[in-house]
Amino acid sequence: MGRELSTGVPDRTDFYVTVAAMVMIALWTTLAGLYGARARSTSDFLWASRTVGPRWNAAAVSGEYLSAASFLGIAGLVFKGGVDALWYPVGFTAGYLALLLFVAAPLRRSGAYTLPDFAELRLGSARLRKICTAFVIIIGWLYLVPQLQGAGLTVHAVTEAPQWVGAAVVMVIVTFNIYTGWTHSITLVQAFQYWIKLTALAIPVFVLLIHYAGEDPGFRNSLSASAPPSFSQATDVTPDHDVVLHVTKPMRVMVVGTPDGRPTKGTMPLAPGENRVAKGTTLHFDAGSRVPVISGAVVDNDTWLCPLSQGQRSLLATYSLIVALLLGTMGLPQVLGRYYTDPDGRAARRTTQLVLALLGLFYLLPMASGWLARLYLPRLLVDGNTDAALLLLPRAALGGWPALLLGGLIAAGAFAAFVSAATALVVCVAGGLSTDVLPSRLQDFRAATLVAWSVPLAFVLAVSPLDLAQGVGLAFAVAASSFCPLLVLGIWWRGLTDTGAAAGILAGGGLAFAAVLPAAVGVLPPGWQAVLAQPAAFTVPLAFLTMVVVSRRTRDRVPTDVSRILLRLHAPDRLGLSEDREVGQLGTRIWRAAAALSRIRGGRHRR
Repeated sequence: MGRELSTGVPDRTDFYVTVAAMVMIALWTTLAGLYGARARSTSDFLWASRTVGPRWNAAAVSGEYLSAASFLGIAGLVFKGGVDALWYPVGFTAGYLALLLFVAAPLRRSGAYTLPDFAELRLGSARLRKICTAFVIIIGWLYLVPQLQGAGLTVHAVTEAPQWVGAAVVMVIVTFNIYTGWTHSITLVQAFQYWIKLTALAIPVFVLLIHYAGEDPGFRNSLSASAPPSFSQATDVTPDHDVVLHVTKPMRVMVVGTPDGRPTKGTMPLAPGENRVAKGTTLHFDAGSRVPVISGAVVDNDTWLCPLSQGQRSLLATYSLIVALLLGTMGLPQVLGRYYTDPDGRAARRTTQLVLALLGLFYLLPMASGWLARLYLPRLLVDGNTDAALLLLPRAALGGWPALLLGGLIAAGAFAAFVSAATALVVCVAGGLSTDVLPSRLQDFRAATLVAWSVPLAFVLAVSPLDLAQGVGLAFAVAASSFCPLLVLGIWWRGLTDTGAAAGILAGGGLAFAAVLPAAVGVLPPGWQAVLAQPAAFTVPLAFLTMVVVSRRTRDRVPTDVSRILLRLHAPDRLGLSEDREVGQLGTRIWRAAAALSRIRGGRHRR
């Protein structure tokens, strides 16, 4: 069954309350950024002088990591796909366990500032650094796209404004925060936003669970019935984009529009199988009607509660998803950049442990939200806007002023999620552009900030969106296939060479990007979409294998100082062997020139 209730308050009141909540979050974010702004040196500006403690840093990491995919996308995927979608929150969290075991402390001890910086420090290749910078930008842009889509979706659901408006508002706030102080202020903002997001989701979910417990037992138990969801009252659904509805048994609906390409007004049958419904077509369902679901969603509720509900074909996609999420976290540039602000390797490890706890606490909430949405919002299975389930859930379940207030709280939390994640991504991409593409002046960083978000915004306007969590999964696949092998082998294998690392990144990461790009654009047929949208099961082993094979064929290019570098990465902090470099406006280039001269004098091979 399903229940569709109105708020019981005027639509304009709903609009004003929700917009006020989002404006309040924007003001709090801006004020927190101004309060925490202090950039007295380049090191302070870029890395907070490496003085951020584990508690603040863990909250900041969690704040920037809990993006649109986490806040809205997980609930939408659980609502649509059932227990199979639980791999997303599990993978998003468990990825930090791999990061804790293999990367966190050694990466901090390296003294590097960015992933390209680590690659050059470890292997001494300017060419490899450029390749890494290109993939930092690619991954950042792939990750930014769903953030902008989520911002547009939230603002559109509340105000009915075009979706680009929400994306543009978020980018204006992000740009202002970055211009006013960067790492110190951003750390404070992102830590603050984690607790906003947790509160904005926890309060509505607990209220809705209490309300659910008081529902009629027959209504509650319909979630496990061997049947599709059904409408408890007459409902009109008008998709805002073309949809394909899957029907298991013949049914008749009242239609005004162009289903299956034929202009229709009146009653028409929906045959078993796939039925195409054009944008703007109004479908009227009588009370008690079964809910036809969009292509890719689970039809029956009891199947929705069972693993592998899409058949054995989904098993390979599930394995690829697990590989991408577990190993992709290890290769996300915006996450790894946070570890450079920790005082030492021990603090980096402690930060990761706290992040695991904070993420585990948060991800319980969107999973419960998706489960409740399956009961209260069946119409979203028809129009395909499943990512809006969390935003509309209080209105559908409660009605009245409680729904209005809880809906405003959720919208504020979603807005905080977009701002915090987008800030980290824009900083990461702009940093790569300004240090390795532009002449590396502060003015170039500010120009790079505009480029960093303008490209994803243009992409959002040009293509049809994926589900938010699936869109983020594309970035995880590329990260797992490129930077994860580089970090694991660079930290734990002395035989890695610059040629092997470059070949592995290009083979694994390049193939992953070539596979996910058509999926991101939405031009793949459904059968290929399931395979190419998650290629990590093939591309990650390919990257590791290529790095090992090519490195063994180029043993003469193993750095002569590899023992010294690995000792720095793995020696306990109390021995004081790790190094931090202070970098001024020209410091990066001076250090590179000095390192290159030292290696040439020591008999190191030429690049």
